[in-house]
Amino acid sequence: MINLHQLKAGDIVLAKFEEQLSEGKVLELDLPANQACVLNQADQENWYGPEDLFPIPLTDEQLVKLKFKKSDEAPVNSGGQAWVRGPFTVVMPDGADPHTILHYRDETRNIAGSLMVHELQNHYQGMTLFHLE
Repeated sequence: MINLHQLKAGDIVLAKFEEQLSEGKVLELDLPANQACVLNQADQENWYGPEDLFPIPLTDEQLVKLKFKKSDEAPVNSGGQAWVRGPFTVVMPDGADPHTILHYRDETRNIAGSLMVHELQNHYQGMTLFHLE
């Protein structure tokens, strides 16, 4: 379940429809009605309550979908694997010290634990002023 206040239009989530989970993009939020309109991979729009929306864990596969490329350079002062998209870098935790590092130009954010895709999208927008799709 996702709190709708954590979502923005363009965020990618899992939506449950007829007991099936499918990945989709949030198109619109109706906070007074406590619902989000999600476009699924079959190009169908449906409204969902927070009980039918789930976060997607940030994995290597998800980073590839978001057009990040694995860096050949080892991250400085941290374990894990670095992924880059332009000047934006994500250092994924290696398991020994589970925290994620986000770096964009002169700003670095250390996030406790691992991130979900919609959380990365919101951090990316906060740091770059562009939405990550």
